[in-house]
Amino acid sequence: MNVFVTGGAGYIGSVCTEELLNAGHTVTVYDNLTEGHRSAVDPRAKFIFAKPEVEGDILAAVKSVMPDAILHFAAFALVGESMTNPKKYFHNNFVNALKLADAAVECGVKKFVFSSTCATYGPPDRVPMTEDLPQRPINPYGESKLMFEKALLWYQQIYGLEFIAFRYFNAAGASEKFGEHHRIESHLIPNVLFVALGQKPHLEIYGTDYPTPDGTCIRDYIHIKDLAQAHILGLQPGKSGFFNLGNGDGYSVKEVISMCEKITGKKIPAIEKPRRAGDPPRLVAAANKAITELGWKPQYPKLEDIVKTAWAWHLKHPTGYAD
Repeated sequence: MNVFVTGGAGYIGSVCTEELLNAGHTVTVYDNLTEGHRSAVDPRAKFIFAKPEVEGDILAAVKSVMPDAILHFAAFALVGESMTNPKKYFHNNFVNALKLADAAVECGVKKFVFSSTCATYGPPDRVPMTEDLPQRPINPYGESKLMFEKALLWYQQIYGLEFIAFRYFNAAGASEKFGEHHRIESHLIPNVLFVALGQKPHLEIYGTDYPTPDGTCIRDYIHIKDLAQAHILGLQPGKSGFFNLGNGDGYSVKEVISMCEKITGKKIPAIEKPRRAGDPPRLVAAANKAITELGWKPQYPKLEDIVKTAWAWHLKHPTGYAD
């Protein structure tokens, strides 16, 4: 299949591109490199530099490829920043995504796979979280993703654009070649590993008085290669709708720190700080729908395996990507 991947120079997009190529697909990566890295793009893929200042550039890029499918990863994803600069998030995550959907319709694209988020739910009514839970995002990041989810429903109904939207929980880990290097790192596992690498003096834990066994927040971690495999399965014709992607098991902040200490052999000093506003105590996915309807089966469900692959990548790339 001929696949057009936006954000393919980013963390998730780079590994998905690698796995698509390994599965025999032809891949074109489209990225403006504001968050991604040129050296994170698999050399087997064609690369198109997205010029942020050129309106209509996305339509020209899609027309030049005429893909069978589009995988849309490109987005801003810092929750805190979205609370101080919402226009940045609505413009990029919704307006620009809508331009991409328009290009898909004009070019007759058969399948659109969207990188969504569990942030569309907001604080959940119950855990594990199923796809039928009410969606009440509490920040512009989650709202911007939900807006595009709703647009995709109408585009499928009116234009026939078949779509799948994957609501990620916490992507983590690495392949042998590609790993996690954000210019502003907000994710727990790499921040813990930065301490083990000697790049940070300590970790900060936000909240130790939650109603959880050890008082710290519990989150669901999913290996990046398992995430990629779900996207490949999502390319199947006739499959459509919204799917959670997680392992169904949750680990607390302290459990993650303990596992990182075990894998790295390093002590991870931590400083306890007050809770951050809007952090739910527990977010864990029910991913039965993806397992049942798409045939998805995570290969790296254990936190130990996830941390091992992340640590191996960071040891080989202690400062991330060269560019």
